Amino acid sequence: EALALLREGTLEDLSISRPRERLSWGVPLPFDDDHVCYVWGDALVNYLTGIGYPDDPAWEQRWGGVHHVTAKDILKPHGVFWPTLLHAAGIPLYQGLHVHGYWTVDEKKVSKSLGNMINPLAMKQKYGFEPFRYFLLREMSFGLDTGFSEEALVRRTNADLANDLGNLLQRSLRMVARYFDGVVPEPKGRSGLDEVATRVARASAAHMRDFVTSRALSSLWELISAVNKYLDQKAPWKLAKDPAQTEQLATVLYEALEALRVTAALLAPFLPETSPRIFAALGDPPAPKLLSDAIRWGQLQTGTRIVESEALFPRIETS
Repeated sequence: EALALLREGTLEDLSISRPRERLSWGVPLPFDDDHVCYVWGDALVNYLTGIGYPDDPAWEQRWGGVHHVTAKDILKPHGVFWPTLLHAAGIPLYQGLHVHGYWTVDEKKVSKSLGNMINPLAMKQKYGFEPFRYFLLREMSFGLDTGFSEEALVRRTNADLANDLGNLLQRSLRMVARYFDGVVPEPKGRSGLDEVATRVARASAAHMRDFVTSRALSSLWELISAVNKYLDQKAPWKLAKDPAQTEQLATVLYEALEALRVTAALLAPFLPETSPRIFAALGDPPAPKLLSDAIRWGQLQTGTRIVESEALFPRIETS
């Protein structure tokens, strides 16, 4: 769309000033005392001055990694006018422009004028901060409009957070508490979950670099689903009945806990409150700072005492 504006010659001159008599607080124009700079010229430059341009020596390093995220209705200023200003000033362009769609209610854009706004603080109060945050990051395909409804939020919370993730953590902790006195057992082999974790982490990171959070979370949930399936197939509650299967039982539960450690690390950008809670339940293993550290298998130390906790996400019951 931005290229079409340039190619088809439909751009008109852009007025970046207003008469001083109408707007006393604007930035004075150096070549016209009767006018001040208004909106797009001065507003866009805030992206630079906000990171220290031109006086802070570190501004260039900060600018070197900048990506712009903007709504589709202001593509022209950010995709045409702003690059033009940067070129004119001899400043390198930002690294990428990411244009998101709108949240809609009943197929209408959420707006003040229509009176269909969603109050995020009310959503936080009713459902919790992270379920609301997760829904927004998981539900929207970046670049497209997406419909918002509380019913969809409840379904997503119950299915993904309460059932898949929350139940996985609780049942894993309960079995370790019951069969190994709450201490992380020593494994005697590998399950293949380490390969799933590596693949999922790399896919999720690639989607994040493309600013597609829904796909990043979808990839991450493949690991959670794989662990749930692994426990269902191995049935540790059955292994526990046979003393000859103690080593196998230890391996199964260790692999589940280690996969949860990796999951907690990968979830940190999306669920910043839940991730530390999972680490705490696992006995507070060191939270990795790099992706390569997160997926290095076997970091959960044998002998660590786990901490049984309340449900991460209680199911939301609707009448």
